[in-house]
Amino acid sequence: MDNAMDSNDRKNHRKILELLEQHYAGAVSALNFTNPFEQLIATMLSAQCTDRQVNKVTAGLFQEYPGPREMAALTPEELGQKIHSCGFYRTKSKNIIQTCKILMQQYGGRVPDNMESLTSLPGVGRKTANVVLSNSFGKDAIAVDTHVFRVSNRLGLADADNVRDTEKQLMENIPKKKWSRAHHWLIYHGRRVCKARKPDCENCFLQSLCKYRRNQEEK
Repeated sequence: MDNAMDSNDRKNHRKILELLEQHYAGAVSALNFTNPFEQLIATMLSAQCTDRQVNKVTAGLFQEYPGPREMAALTPEELGQKIHSCGFYRTKSKNIIQTCKILMQQYGGRVPDNMESLTSLPGVGRKTANVVLSNSFGKDAIAVDTHVFRVSNRLGLADADNVRDTEKQLMENIPKKKWSRAHHWLIYHGRRVCKARKPDCENCFLQSLCKYRRNQEEK
């Protein structure tokens, strides 16, 4: 019975991924960046902030301070004024400046391309590291933000109550070559259909495959 259930789950996962890819084939990051440094800083700023607002801030920020050398020369107060509208600006400014100093001191001004080094930087967790590894370095990685966490657990691609376990399960349930793209598919679906407070189940192309939908109908 367990093997049959596993087989059914795998079929369900495959169908979900196929439909997500059909609907969101062109999905890419909504953050604007031109190099790994810009993506790292933009992703750090995006915590508890919309990508649209981050893009407004970074448009001028990256022109004025194009690299870690220039940004490291700022005081937390100076940077805080420039990123104030992104929220949590005091913590973010301290982390960003310290990260820039470490990039200059330990990495020759370059952003490292491995998980261990990235997550050793102040304010950089696995989600941010995976975003950078995937988008800037072309590595297979799946970043679990609030959208990915919510949508993947609702659909049944994962069944976990925390981000780390969700990431592990998605890595098992999604073919490795699709990790990076699936990250964007899930984000798009979360923003457009499977919203946090009121998912649009009636108009969802995945409703027949969705664990959350089945549970709602059973209730």
